[in-house]
Amino acid sequence: MSAKRAPMAPPDLPGFTYVDLLGSGGFADVYLYEQQLPKRRVAVKVLLTDRMSSGSVEEFTAEANVMAMLSTHPAIVTIYQAGVAQDGRPYLVMEYCPRPNLQVRYRREPFSIAESLRVGVQVAAAVETAHRAGVLHRDIKPANILVTEYNRPALTDFGIASTTSAAAESAGLSIPWSPPESFADVPRSDPRSDVYALGATVYTLLAGRSPFELPGQRNTAAELIHRIETLALPALGRADVPVSLQRVLDRAMAKAPADRYESALAFARALQTVQIELAHSVTPIDILDDHLPDDIEEDEDDGLTRVRGVVSINPDTTPAAGMTRPSATTAPSAFAPPASAFAPPAEPAAADTVARPAMAPSAYEQTVRRADAASMPLDETVLRAPVPVAPPFTAGPDASSFALPAAPVAVPDGAGPAPRRRTGLWIGLGVGALVLVAVIVGVSLPGILAGTPDAEPQPSGSSAPQDPLSLVVPAVEDVTGAPVEGGVRFTWTNPDPQDGDTYIVTPVTITDVTAESEPVDVAEIVVPAAATGQTCVDVTLVRENGRFQQTPTRGCTP
Repeated sequence: MSAKRAPMAPPDLPGFTYVDLLGSGGFADVYLYEQQLPKRRVAVKVLLTDRMSSGSVEEFTAEANVMAMLSTHPAIVTIYQAGVAQDGRPYLVMEYCPRPNLQVRYRREPFSIAESLRVGVQVAAAVETAHRAGVLHRDIKPANILVTEYNRPALTDFGIASTTSAAAESAGLSIPWSPPESFADVPRSDPRSDVYALGATVYTLLAGRSPFELPGQRNTAAELIHRIETLALPALGRADVPVSLQRVLDRAMAKAPADRYESALAFARALQTVQIELAHSVTPIDILDDHLPDDIEEDEDDGLTRVRGVVSINPDTTPAAGMTRPSATTAPSAFAPPASAFAPPAEPAAADTVARPAMAPSAYEQTVRRADAASMPLDETVLRAPVPVAPPFTAGPDASSFALPAAPVAVPDGAGPAPRRRTGLWIGLGVGALVLVAVIVGVSLPGILAGTPDAEPQPSGSSAPQDPLSLVVPAVEDVTGAPVEGGVRFTWTNPDPQDGDTYIVTPVTITDVTAESEPVDVAEIVVPAAATGQTCVDVTLVRENGRFQQTPTRGCTP
C-alpha cells in the first residue's frame, strides 16, 4: 500500500487497543491493534467511509468470507474475525505479519534462487487450494505476499477475488504482474491467469524488478501493457539461474493461456523439479481438499505433495491427537498393562494404533538450539542419537513388535520330569562357597605375608564418566571483514582448534539472510559485498563428530 492520502482515524473497537498505522490504500486503511483477550497483536483492515457503496461493502464482505474459508492454509493470512465498528465502517481482524513483505524485500536486492523457489512452491500451493475451493485471486504480486514471524510467506488481499465459475470483468488489477487477457476489450480470468501472476511474481523476486520493467527506459502503464501483450519474456540475466528455471517461467507466463501450466499445482511441481536438479531441499506442496473423506490422508509424489482432508479432533482425546478414528478410541492398546504380571500381550489389530513402550533417554541427550529461522532450511531434519529400548521389552523380527520375557508354564501333576530334590541344591551351594573362600585366601594371603608390592592399578570394569565440558563446542572469535578484490574477506579465530574442524559461513544482511550457507575448512572466506553497504556473515564451528557451536558468531564490515 502507498500513502497517497491522509489515513482516517482508527476506529474504536471493543476488546482492541490501537497501536499504530500499518498502511493506507485506495479502498482501506490497515492498523496495528493489540487484542486484549487472547493477548496478541493483530492487523485490522478498515474500509474507507467514502468507499462504502453497496458494491464495495459486498466486496468487503466477500473478502472476509473468502479469507475465512481459506486462511487455515499455512501460506494464506489468517483472519480472526470481522465486524462493523461503532462509526459504521466494516473491518477485518487478521494475522499480523511483522516482517517486510516481498515487494519491500525485492526492491532492496534480488532473492536467492533457493528462497525464490521455496516461496514460489508455498504460494502456488495456497493458490491451488483457493482454486479447489472455487476462488480466483486475480491480484497475485509481491506486495500481497506478507511474511510471518516464522519467515513463511502468507498470501493476502483477496479483495478482488472471484469464483472460478464467474465470468465477471476484473474489478481491479496490478499491471506489471497481470496476464495479457486482463487487458482485452472483454477482460477474462481463469486459473491459468493466476498461474501467469505466480510466474511473474517468482520472476520479480529473482530479477529485482517486474518482468517487463526495463531499466533506463520509460515504464508507464501503457508501455508495460504493450510489452506484456507483444514482447517475449526477457531473460533474467543471472548467471546462477539454470536454463530449466528460465523455461519454467517462460511457460508459466506464455501469452496464450492454453500454453501455460494447466494449474498452480503443475507450476509448483515444475519448481520442485528445479529444486531437485539443484540439489536443494524440496519444498512440500500443502493442499487442502475438502472433498476427501475425513479419515484419509493422501500423499502423492513420495510426500512432495500433501493433499489433506478435513481433520476431526475428538475433544475427549488426552492428549489431543490430530486425526481421531473410531477404531482407535475403542480398540484396546496392544501393550496395555495385563491383569497378570506374566500375561502375554494381545495381538494388535492391523488398523489399531500401537503404543510403543517407554524409551530410555540417551546417555548424553541434548537440547539442540537452532539458528535463526531465516538462516536455515525449514525442512531440515535434525538427526538425533539412537535411543535404546528400555527392558524388559525386546524387538521382534519385524522391528515393529515387542515380546515380553517368557512366562513360566505350570506343569500338570505327573507330566514332565520329576521335581528336583533340594539336597543337590544345598550341596552345590556348599561347594561353591568353599571354592570362593579358597580363591580369596589364595589371592590375599601371599600378599599379606610378603607385603604389598607396587603393582600397576588394574583397569576397572566400568568406563570413567565423560567430561561434560568436552561436549561443548566453543564459539569462533574475532570475525572481521575487509574489502578485497571480488568482495569482502572475512577471517576469524578458532579458540580450540582440533583435527577435522570445519566452518559453516552464511552471508547475511542486517535483517534477512540473503545467501545460502557455505562450508569451509579454513578460517577465512571471500563473499560478495552486500548492496546495502555493510556486509555481514554468521560463522559456526563444526567438529569432526558433527557437534557444532550453539549460536553462530556474526561479523560485519565497518
